[in-house]
Amino acid sequence: MDHIARNWLELNERVADAARRAGRSPAEVTIVAVTKTRSAEEVSAAIAAGVTDVGENRIQEAADKRALAHGAARWHLIGQCQRNKAGRAVDVFDVVHSVDNNRLADALNRRAAESDRHLEALLQVNTAGAQQQGGVEPAQLPALLAHVADLSHLQISGLMTIAVHSADTDDVRSCFRQLHALAQENRHRSPAGLDVLSMGMSGDFETAIEEGATMIRVGTLLFGERTTDGRPA
Repeated sequence: MDHIARNWLELNERVADAARRAGRSPAEVTIVAVTKTRSAEEVSAAIAAGVTDVGENRIQEAADKRALAHGAARWHLIGQCQRNKAGRAVDVFDVVHSVDNNRLADALNRRAAESDRHLEALLQVNTAGAQQQGGVEPAQLPALLAHVADLSHLQISGLMTIAVHSADTDDVRSCFRQLHALAQENRHRSPAGLDVLSMGMSGDFETAIEEGATMIRVGTLLFGERTTDGRPA
């Protein structure tokens, strides 16, 4: 597991360089280590190396790993959440990145209230214009913000997006720039001010930081490449 510690240091150096290029402090950027298909032992090694935030796409996979992993970390649901699994998501995660409709927000709020807790969440925005991606359409963001403002157990701290899959950096940058602009335009609609911007992954996180990301989601650069069947190489 020594490679995880080395990769963590290298990743932090790249984050710092990108932040400085943008005139920002590296401390403004949180790295969420994406642990999809990784073992509990790898998660533990990442936490031991300095990881403070862990991201998972699937609820049950996160529940299994969180029970076995050593060390303290905040756990983020970065994949889609079905309404019928809202209760389980509230039980397992500290932050949900993928709230994109009223009914899901209502379900998470209701289950959080039943558990007597306040759940941090981000609103996912589809800046890529891809039909297969989750996320509220940018024009519908104000309406969603108005709805969640009345939910007392769901704390909306910011926005999340997945950039267009393109080799053209300008296309990718445009997605991040749009999310930053949406946060600025709508911050008065949220008590928290939409300060958190979750955007950027292993292939584009530096561009995201240059455009204002405060949270990036990185897996491959930390843990290594996966095989074609999805398992770690």
